[in-house]
Amino acid sequence: MADPVRSYETKVALVESNSRPDGHQLVNTYMTNRNADPMDLVELARQVQKADEFTKATCGSKLMVIADQIRYLQEQAKKVLEEAKRDAMLHHAACNLVKKPGKIYYLYERESGQKYFSLLSPEEWGPSCPHDFIGAFKLEHDMSWTPHEHIEKRSQDFALIDKVMNAQNAIIDAEAPNFKGLTPSSRNNSSVKLLDVGESDASKAQGT
Repeated sequence: MADPVRSYETKVALVESNSRPDGHQLVNTYMTNRNADPMDLVELARQVQKADEFTKATCGSKLMVIADQIRYLQEQAKKVLEEAKRDAMLHHAACNLVKKPGKIYYLYERESGQKYFSLLSPEEWGPSCPHDFIGAFKLEHDMSWTPHEHIEKRSQDFALIDKVMNAQNAIIDAEAPNFKGLTPSSRNNSSVKLLDVGESDASKAQGT
């Protein structure tokens, strides 16, 4: 029958024995340095192997999270590059007017392939629209372009950002304690009560 300790693959590191710790001779070195029961060593080896498995699993799960983040960042980088390419194309489109942020412009394409901006929408042109309509875009204040179908969503995003920034500025600019919710009458009532207490204490002292 094989030795259960040797049949187990995981190696167990035991503490080195020393018959003279700190230069002092032990009374009974056998009692202090004797080997443990073989089954205890097997259980210890199983515990070490289980700890190794948990370590590998934890490391693997963390690496999976990092891999997901890398894929997300790659997608975001691709999206940023595509938007930059689109914005560059729109800025170079032919236009006979000065473009102003906050306005919506309509992009058309001629038979020659030239793309140009116009202030007139296809509805305003009606059946007499002379060229192919490509899309409507809003020029933002950061000089980026927002497609017409995303204008409402981006406006909500900008409103949320402004709200957060205003709240942050309110916290930074606050120089005095905030007594919001306390009315002047409540403060006056509190002072009257404190004054009454002081006068009652003084009258008691005089009576004694």
